[in-house]
Formats: sequence, C-alpha cells, structure tokens
Amino acid sequence: MQSEEPRLLLIIEDDAAFARTLVRSFERRNYRVLHASSQDEATALLEEHSPGYAVVDLKLHGNTSGLACVQMLHQYDPEMLIVVLTGFASINTAVEAIKLGAIQYLAKPSNTDDIEAAFAHVAGNTEVELTNRSTSIKTLEWERIHAVLAETDFNISEAARRLGMHRRTLARKLEKQRVK
Repeated sequence: MQSEEPRLLLIIEDDAAFARTLVRSFERRNYRVLHASSQDEATALLEEHSPGYAVVDLKLHGNTSGLACVQMLHQYDPEMLIVVLTGFASINTAVEAIKLGAIQYLAKPSNTDDIEAAFAHVAGNTEVELTNRSTSIKTLEWERIHAVLAETDFNISEAARRLGMHRRTLARKLEKQRVK
C-alpha cells in the first residue's frame, strides 16, 4: 500500500456525475484523486502518476469492459489496490476481476465508506457465514445473462442471440433487474 500522503487514487468511471461525487468524497478523506473515463485516459495518466489505489467501473462506454482496465492496472503495479464497482454484478465477472488483480468487487450502489473498507480488507475472511440456501432459478438466469453479456463485451444484440431470446426481452430483463 502507498504510504505517501495524500494517498493517490485513480477512478476509472464513465458516468461523469457519479465520478464527480466519488472524487469530491475521496478528496474530503485526504486522497489525491485522478479521474479517467476510459482505459486510454487511464493509461495516459499512468505515464505521469503512480496511484496506489484504483476504483474501476465494470462497464464503460462503448461496451468496454472494466476488466481490461483491471488487468492493465495490475500489470502496471501488482501492489495497487483495485476495487471494481458494477451495476451488473455476477459471479462470473467477480471471479474474473479477482483473477485479473482486483482486491474487491462491489455492486452499486456503493459509497465511499464501502470502497474505503474494501481497500482496508485485502485478506480473505474465513469467518464469512456459509448459507444452506440453494440458488434460485432467477438468480441462475441472472448470472447466466451477465456471464454472456461479459463474454460479448456487453453487446445486447449478440448476448440475446447467444441466449436464444429476443433482444427486447433481454433489454426488459436488464431494465427490470438494473442495480444503480
């Protein structure tokens, strides 16, 4: 973890309003914050800065996956603490984010407290409560939809084709389950 003060944080988020809120909130907590809305912007910032922390949105404009950003950041600095935020949470993308170098994966809505707690909670926890509840069909369907969306770089038409459903049906399901 970076010991320099103020702590340097890179936020990769394409929602300008949400990014502004995060930037202001982290600045009030004595972080120095850089903001990029794409992987290219983040790469350019890394040429001049060495952040110890990063917050990455899973789905960026243009169907760009934040997973590519996580991989790039981890390759740049394997010690960087990377938290992935998403409104499209699934087990598949959570596992891939961790494999690529993220330390935590949080579903939106998450606030600065949640993200800062994620930065502090790097090690695994063996005390996590195990549940005997089986996974519902709806949950399995939801996870499968998001796995296919991730495979298709969030292309709804291609995901619908692979899932064997009409594009509008998939769009309605996504809108109904949207987490923001």
